[in-house]
Amino acid sequence: MKTTNKFEIDKNDLTIASKQLWSKLEPYIYYLNNKEKEVVQLAFLQMVEAHSQQRRKSGEFYIIHPVEATITLAQIQLDVDTLAACLMHDVPEDTEVSLKDLEKIFSKEVVFLVFGITKLGKIKYQGIDRYAENLRKMFVAMSKDLRVVFIKLADRLHNLRTLKSLAPEKAYRIALESLEIYAPIAERLGMNYFKGEIEDAAFPFVYPEKYKQFIQLSDVEIQKRQKNAKKLMKKMQILLDKEGVKNYTLKGRAKKYYSLFKKMETHDNTLDKIFDLVALRIVVDSVDDCYTIFSMIHKVFEPVKGTMKDYINKPKPNGYQSLHISVRDTQTGQPFEIQVRTHDMDEFAEYGVAAHWAYKAKGAKVVDIFLDMENLKWIKDLVSLGKEELDHEDYLNHVKLDLFKDRIFVMTPKGDVIDLPEGATPLDFAYKIHEEIGSHAFMAKVNDNPIKLSDSLKNGDVVTILTDRKQQPKLDWLKWVKTGQASKQIRAKLRKLK
Repeated sequence: MKTTNKFEIDKNDLTIASKQLWSKLEPYIYYLNNKEKEVVQLAFLQMVEAHSQQRRKSGEFYIIHPVEATITLAQIQLDVDTLAACLMHDVPEDTEVSLKDLEKIFSKEVVFLVFGITKLGKIKYQGIDRYAENLRKMFVAMSKDLRVVFIKLADRLHNLRTLKSLAPEKAYRIALESLEIYAPIAERLGMNYFKGEIEDAAFPFVYPEKYKQFIQLSDVEIQKRQKNAKKLMKKMQILLDKEGVKNYTLKGRAKKYYSLFKKMETHDNTLDKIFDLVALRIVVDSVDDCYTIFSMIHKVFEPVKGTMKDYINKPKPNGYQSLHISVRDTQTGQPFEIQVRTHDMDEFAEYGVAAHWAYKAKGAKVVDIFLDMENLKWIKDLVSLGKEELDHEDYLNHVKLDLFKDRIFVMTPKGDVIDLPEGATPLDFAYKIHEEIGSHAFMAKVNDNPIKLSDSLKNGDVVTILTDRKQQPKLDWLKWVKTGQASKQIRAKLRKLK
């Protein structure tokens, strides 16, 4: 009787697994042309050959991981170079195949993206110096090509979904850094899908006890409100059809678990005051349709005072646009949120910058265009901050304020929205507008009332900066500002004055 050794079994299993994985991936790349599909298939085969018999902690073949990450990016219809690079993102680091080997087979664009991920390495809490240095690398890589961070987010999301197979301490560390690094980056890029999925996947590993309590508390209420939402959707559908609204999409969605958990912490751990626990979303063709429907909602439902937000006229700093209002159902008294937006706005709300990264777009030009967008200038600010002569602890403090701290949105007298970290001062605001305004600021007015340059701003404040050409930055100003941008510009000016 013929015997079969372990290697032969593994090799046969790998062949079967790779065929199954390609069959799973292929339908997601339907939007690529035939030549582009061939590049993705070549990257897939190279990845399978390189990782070969490697397995994850769960015992599964390693090749499952890059394929799942790539499917996530294909769902956003990212370009062929990004998909190919995602398939091979761990090849140079974890196998014997080098970047030089890949250069012989793939375009410079693909190799550049793989290099960006490889250079980034693993961001880990291994001492403050290593941590700070890895963050610097992250922002430099993002400034060169945002697609590097798209791949990193997809990579991290799949890792989070498979944390159960890791030791508790390691799972905790990965989940914690995901909440503190990757979710905030996704939020700043407007990528709410990644932000929500990362937070929900990390939640049970960072706060296991709170997660159990929260699930027991919230699930019953969420299920109750989802039933109400289905009734409200039918009611809304009848209303939209009656008014002759064409080509609309009606969606009902429950709030993400971690987002709801954080919101409950600010509302005495009760759900009564949270109106967007379940929301209805109406997606239409045009901006005019948005405002027409919004007007119609006011006539049929009872609006909750102070909840109307027009993010179409005044988008959030990350580019998000939509109309929001909380209303009460006249029959049940149940509060719920209604969001109205166009199809393009809806796609951007889910995937942010990545939604505009059309798969037909080509490399460097796209990178330059995106990094010049106002809502992405924070990336360049963080790169500049990394070049400053700050010790690692100061650098981390500024990064946490600029990127990870809760944000406030304040306005110029003309109505432009300025995004700042919580606790920011009029001096931070002034430097965000322009370096010269910051350097010559001597007083501020908030909502027409004079305040000190060192006072904290609040969400929604309208800020006016008064300047004097004789005014110059002072050493004390470094204690007043919270943002890295303001701190950097004050230091530079102080050096010149010396």
